[in-house]
Amino acid sequence: MSSSLPVATLGTPRIGPRRELKLALESYWSGKSTERDLLDTAAALRAANWARQKARGVTVIPSNDFSFYDQVMDISVMVGAIPEIYGWKGGPVGLATYFAMARGAQSETEPHTSCGHAHHDHEHSHGAPAQEMTKWFDTNYHYMVPEFATGQRFALSSLKAVDEYREAKSLGYDTRPVLLGPVTYLKLGKSKDASLDPLSLLGELLPVYIDVLRRLSANGAEWVQIDEPCLVLDLDEAARDALRRTYATIAHALPQLKVMLTTYFGGLGDNLDTAVTLPVAGLHLDLVRAPAQLEEVLAKAPRGLVLSLGMIDGRNIWRANLPALLGRLEPVVARRGTDHVQIAPSCSLLHTPIDLDLETDLDSDLKSWLAFSVQKMGELSVLGKALAGGRDSVRDALDASAAAAAARKASPKVHDAAVAARVAAVTPSMTDRKSPFAARAKLQRERFNLPAFPTTTIGSFPQTAEVRKARSAHAKGLISDADYEQFLREETERTVRWQEEIGLDVLVHGEFERNDMVQYFGEQLAGFAFTKHGWVQSYGSRCVRPPILFGDVSRPQPMTVGWWTYSQSLTVRPMKGMLTGPVTILNWSFVRDDIPRSASCRQIALAIRDEVIDLEKAGAAMIQIDEAALREGLPLRKSEWKGYLDWAVGSFRLCASGVTDATQVHTHMCYSEFNDIIDAIAAMDADVISIETSRSKMELLDAFKTYRYPNEIGPGVYDIHSPRVPEVGEMTSLMKLARLQLADEQLWINPDCGLKTRKWEEVRPALVNMVEAARHVRAAAR
Repeated sequence: MSSSLPVATLGTPRIGPRRELKLALESYWSGKSTERDLLDTAAALRAANWARQKARGVTVIPSNDFSFYDQVMDISVMVGAIPEIYGWKGGPVGLATYFAMARGAQSETEPHTSCGHAHHDHEHSHGAPAQEMTKWFDTNYHYMVPEFATGQRFALSSLKAVDEYREAKSLGYDTRPVLLGPVTYLKLGKSKDASLDPLSLLGELLPVYIDVLRRLSANGAEWVQIDEPCLVLDLDEAARDALRRTYATIAHALPQLKVMLTTYFGGLGDNLDTAVTLPVAGLHLDLVRAPAQLEEVLAKAPRGLVLSLGMIDGRNIWRANLPALLGRLEPVVARRGTDHVQIAPSCSLLHTPIDLDLETDLDSDLKSWLAFSVQKMGELSVLGKALAGGRDSVRDALDASAAAAAARKASPKVHDAAVAARVAAVTPSMTDRKSPFAARAKLQRERFNLPAFPTTTIGSFPQTAEVRKARSAHAKGLISDADYEQFLREETERTVRWQEEIGLDVLVHGEFERNDMVQYFGEQLAGFAFTKHGWVQSYGSRCVRPPILFGDVSRPQPMTVGWWTYSQSLTVRPMKGMLTGPVTILNWSFVRDDIPRSASCRQIALAIRDEVIDLEKAGAAMIQIDEAALREGLPLRKSEWKGYLDWAVGSFRLCASGVTDATQVHTHMCYSEFNDIIDAIAAMDADVISIETSRSKMELLDAFKTYRYPNEIGPGVYDIHSPRVPEVGEMTSLMKLARLQLADEQLWINPDCGLKTRKWEEVRPALVNMVEAARHVRAAAR
């Protein structure tokens, strides 16, 4: 008997423990280092990754899980799905073309995020725009959307998968190469030609996959991991047929190659029968997101099928209770035999930070409850050894795991009786404003006396190098609290005075004191912790460090009232109080796994409610509660949407409904699909919602018009994701389109998103033009 069951990781983080890939990419993009330097750094990161896994007992080590930017774009490059605009004429794809697809050609600017969403500077004075980017299923990772054209041809254009398999082999690692499956790849893509169904391209695409798989097999690969996460989505029969056709074709062409078909981020559900009848050697199941599917799979899986059991959470940072997991695993191994079971995380470890050992400042209790990527490899190894050699072979590790789980369960750091009592005391009336919108709107119009089509911004102003430098110096203790406060006050005053000068109607303070729209609040709420090195990749070189929501949430003291009071003292115009909403704070954090997400969200909502009420007491008449990530949290299956939206909208209403009718509640959402959740947006009952619409030329307002949305709306007229300064006429035209969709008294005029990532030399002329456009619109409406 082997000393361990096979233990796989499915994929690992590629950024490096100290974000070495980010630094190497940015150095290369800025011309400070050469292509050879970049390639050498990448090779060193891959070698270290393979060595790290082997040292921690991983026996099925992946290759081709590394990427310079994104694993989906790597497939586009592999199969030659490169739009004409990038000027590629065939043959191997070089880094210049690769990064043009990722970032736009000859761009001066690195892609950035705004409002927490990933965007590219997509317009350049010359060259080509970047490919579109969107979220990878329901994670906070973003992939480059494949783009297909009518008459699309595919051709093998990159041997990266083969090269990295050979590279690992030369270092002594016999790896299992990873490829994104052809059906999921096509389903993630889009075409400018609406009549083109990407799945119709399968016949063209499969020969390229077969070619790559044949080369891997010829080089010695016995197994290959093919990821088809589309199997956890709502699929029609055409998609299921595509899966059957794909794997029958691969099995016929390469009968000697064993395929581990990998599914993750949910259960197979109504695709289970399809999955277990595909001619593959192995099937991976996400048993963290969908633990209940195990019994049905066991009942239906063919005897010879190897089951890869995803028992360790690949998307969160909690240490597993290993004895409890063994209680579920041991009967499966007894039933199927050690030859037909592998142990793995629920999904690739890409979504977890790399190494907990780098965190020297975390609370010691909290640290003992956590596991990052490296620690999860150790947990997998312990499970593999226990299942092959019995629990006694790893007794110390199992005892330590059980002790940590028990300590966390009982810890007063996690559980706060006062929070529990407060949540229990929430009544339905606490989620309702006192009067319907029409009555509130009348009071608010009398109170503010704003002109028609009032102008405002979304919240943040440019975080210049000077602002970032001061924040960093303060964090390092190089400047005093008093000096830093004075610096921030001066920045704020300058920004308020400038907004008055150009004639904006409703002002913001600029948020110079804030590092990040979630972190700023998390740092002031009980129940959150922050890491120093807990980075995960958002896309390309962009990494984020999500807060850790570890305990019951409360607000020890006001968080924004001081800065609002100071800012309002500088002007007689309305100054918005600026908050991040509970759903967004939740969706951009590592959340608890011991209570439902809805319960954590409600606790955060109560904490934000306290802040809203305190802002109103301090005199704030307009309070904006951003819910940038409300749509991001939607479950992958439509049947589960209602449950999520009910508690998400309920949490927003709970935090926003404690104010009087004359106080105007704003919210902001920066994404582009509203049609399917318009009921939920209306149910939020914000007095004013600002949304991103400039790029869609106001088409997004169709949903609001069709629904007869009653409240007020600020459709964005300035695309802040581009360095371009829009002309007055352009913004006036956009508002003309908006007026065709909605009543004049509903409309506000504002940018698409916060201005944090832009430069002042872009923002100043753009906002001056926006205010001038508002004057034109008012004149036309008279």
